Amino acid sequence: MDWGTVILTIVTSILASSGVWAVVAKVLDGRSAKTQMLIGLGHDRICFLGLKYIERGYIYTDEYENLHDYLYKPYAMMGGNGSAKLIMDQVSRLEVRKRETK
Repeated sequence: MDWGTVILTIVTSILASSGVWAVVAKVLDGRSAKTQMLIGLGHDRICFLGLKYIERGYIYTDEYENLHDYLYKPYAMMGGNGSAKLIMDQVSRLEVRKRETK
């Protein structure tokens, strides 16, 4: 018995299985309900905070870091775009201030 042939047959059978490809497709599918929910929550928070900063007319450095680095960048990497990007563009043009320490 040639074990190489047996192993190749098993591996080929597994790869040809539709169940395996269904799992792979599910893992690679970036639009799962959880992903969509995260994108939606990120969008909501970016828009809410961004509009507050735009209305105020300036943004503090820590606020910008939180909004850009911890919300917008992951949001964009997950596929989010649209109005949150427009708001982020406007926020990026705001005057950036440092908080005064007491």
